[in-house]
Amino acid sequence: MDGERKIKWARDHMPVMKKIRREMSIKKPLEGKTVGMALHVEPKTAVLVETLRDLGANVYITGCNPLSTQDDVSKALDKQKGITSYAKHGVDRKEYYKAIDNVIDQKPDITVDDGGDLVFRIHKKYPELIEKIQGGTEETTTGVHRLKSMAKQKQLKYPVIAVNDTPMKRHFDNIHGTGESTISAITATTNIQISGKQAVVAGYGYCGRGVARKLDGMGARVIVTETNPNKALEAVMDGFEVQKMNKAIQKADLLITTTGNRDVVRKKHLKKVKDGALLANSGHFNVEIDLDAAEELATETNETIEGVVEYRLPNNQKFYIIAEGRLVNLAAPQGLGHPIEVMDLSFAIQALSVQYINQNKNLKPKVHNVPTNIDKKVAENKLESMNIEIDQLTEKQKKYLNSWETGT
Repeated sequence: MDGERKIKWARDHMPVMKKIRREMSIKKPLEGKTVGMALHVEPKTAVLVETLRDLGANVYITGCNPLSTQDDVSKALDKQKGITSYAKHGVDRKEYYKAIDNVIDQKPDITVDDGGDLVFRIHKKYPELIEKIQGGTEETTTGVHRLKSMAKQKQLKYPVIAVNDTPMKRHFDNIHGTGESTISAITATTNIQISGKQAVVAGYGYCGRGVARKLDGMGARVIVTETNPNKALEAVMDGFEVQKMNKAIQKADLLITTTGNRDVVRKKHLKKVKDGALLANSGHFNVEIDLDAAEELATETNETIEGVVEYRLPNNQKFYIIAEGRLVNLAAPQGLGHPIEVMDLSFAIQALSVQYINQNKNLKPKVHNVPTNIDKKVAENKLESMNIEIDQLTEKQKKYLNSWETGT
């Protein structure tokens, strides 16, 4: 089965996860626990699922995006003992939430989420289960923002660890993972050249920074749009031009949104879009590009190649939207998600965070940071797998850094 081969390929290229699995599966720290998951169901995620199962958990998983599920991987997982997958590719909204409900029906002790839909569904529709849930983890920027909003309003009723916010996740997954996978999905789907293109990146958070850097490295001319003055200044200091979207979109051969917010590209912008521009989203949900506005403006739409829809305007100009405005690195026909080695680090943090939640049953119902020792352990394991050695602080150096008496 293709799904099994894909999972094996990912497993063979995830040395940090392999070490966690080898060291922890003997003691079965999650024995008897039920883990409910809503993630992108693809080969790298499958390795996380298998790892949690080997640590003793019964795992139930569904997708967090209707277009990112790989059906052969979902079926391969579902065949394994201790794992049930409800994920299917291309489901509608009703089926999507039905699958999430199926996961929730298993009464999870711990949740693992990407975007927050699983956590929100539990709070809205199944509040009676919250008392049983020890905690959860959240993978993405968008999900963490929404959970922090819940916590601020005192609506978050169980602890969630913000895996997204730890340095290992931000600097490797968000910058390098998003940067590489976004561009590779776009080029593989469209067969366009990046070099020489005028590219516009909306948002200069960690993901936007990664996309802008990779585009720049491939020879594109990059403009950044921002609403945050601090981030805009960062982009300028990194050597990028910063403009308002209304102006930038008129020049864009390629426009990529990375904000995690809605209506980043809306009707007034689409009216000014450059003829032939390619639009894609690498933030999270399919709300960053206003698809309803695109439909309203277009006199004609058609799928020109698989995964790319052409919108023709009354003046006979056109623009293209890739993967229905969904997360392009996973939802595009050739989108394979972040590189395996990147997700090795992110999922190692996930696995260790799940174990941490299980060990610490009295965490307060709020958004928690990943413990520093977990972040450090994953970095150390990654360096070890690469045969890279680093220096160690001497006792004198440690004392100097941790005391105030010494002075300068």
